[in-house]
Amino acid sequence: MSDNTSRMRTIFRSKTTKALDRIEDPRDTLDDSYDQQVKLLHEVRRAVAEVATAKKRIELQGQEMGGRYQRLGVQARDALTQGHEDLARAALERRALLEGEVAKLQAQYTSLEKQASQLQERERRLTDQIAAFRVEKETIKATYTASAAQVRANEAVAGLSANIDDIGTSLDRARDRVAQMQARAAATDELLSSGVLKDLTAAPDADIERQLAAITAQAEIDRQLQSMKDGAGSGGAKGSGGRVDDGANGWLGIGQGPAT
Repeated sequence: MSDNTSRMRTIFRSKTTKALDRIEDPRDTLDDSYDQQVKLLHEVRRAVAEVATAKKRIELQGQEMGGRYQRLGVQARDALTQGHEDLARAALERRALLEGEVAKLQAQYTSLEKQASQLQERERRLTDQIAAFRVEKETIKATYTASAAQVRANEAVAGLSANIDDIGTSLDRARDRVAQMQARAAATDELLSSGVLKDLTAAPDADIERQLAAITAQAEIDRQLQSMKDGAGSGGAKGSGGRVDDGANGWLGIGQGPAT
């Protein structure tokens, strides 16, 4: 009874293995794994393009704000020269508000630059990984095909049963599955590590911080206005009270140093 049961189990395992072989060709498994990695690479490249587009949009907006920032400084000086201190103050107040908006753009621009750099590095590493996997995939497929052909030829010549290749085929399938899972795990890890997380929770006592910031901004406007008066009294204003460079990226310097 025991011998019959053992033989039945052996036959069942043999038939099950052959059915799995027909359903799951290890070469097809490798090809599917490679296709999945290529799809992941396309997703990373699409993310790189989207980040670059957002970065360019912020850059253009910053340049526009930088031009307006300069014009408000010129208007403040002209108004003060013509004796319209109220207009000069209004121009400086608008420029102070604009400086806060530019600061937010600068933070977004810096964050996108960092994210773009990370995504480009992930793209490069994933591209190299896929290229290496492709070479190994084709090598394994060729080896498997040659080995399977050799086994069939040897069995045909020796008149042996095809069941003799069950152990070797199972080992090949296990190795292929390990290679596939390692490649997928590595690719998934690369994508998961590319995200940039930011804490959007408001800080405690934010209202007090805003009031203090408003007081500081008003004091800075008074200081700039007095500096313009002093400059006008000494023969003409020589500074814009925060003038930035005329270059395309001059807006990045707004608010980064004391006004002169």
